Amino acid sequence: MDERQFRNALAEYATGVTIVTALSKSGEKIGMTMTSFNTVSLDPPLVLFSVGVKALSLDALREADAYVVNILARTQENLSNQFARASSDKWAGVHHTEGHKGAPRLTNAIAQFECEPYACHEGGDHLIFLGRVVNFRTSDTAAEPLLFFRGRYHSVAGPRIDVDAWPLPLHY
Repeated sequence: MDERQFRNALAEYATGVTIVTALSKSGEKIGMTMTSFNTVSLDPPLVLFSVGVKALSLDALREADAYVVNILARTQENLSNQFARASSDKWAGVHHTEGHKGAPRLTNAIAQFECEPYACHEGGDHLIFLGRVVNFRTSDTAAEPLLFFRGRYHSVAGPRIDVDAWPLPLHY
């Protein structure tokens, strides 16, 4: 299988952009931009994300007591880029508060899911983290989410769906 063509095909699926944050056992703040976030279960409340096995902070994230999945707004493209870079001072100028068990919550994220580790599974060249949501919050603003599609950031286009129409019966 041609890896480049496979990646190009995967890029046809638009995803939201998140930054997963945690506090390492030594007290160091961890943060990684990722698009591999998804819901898993309502009972118990579970979410997942995956991290490449070559990620520099993988071991620290595996050992963390808690982490926060911060859903980014369209206006947070620069923050996404800042946390996507390896070996940089990702936290320079970043406003945050302390979340569950000290995991950093990024200010102005449009939603946040504070999690405790539930399970971790091997998935090829990634590890799949399942987190049990212990707390969550959404923004009071009507900010658009930051989307990633075909290797670029995008905005939501088209009419908004009435919130009262949810949940749609597609997969619930």
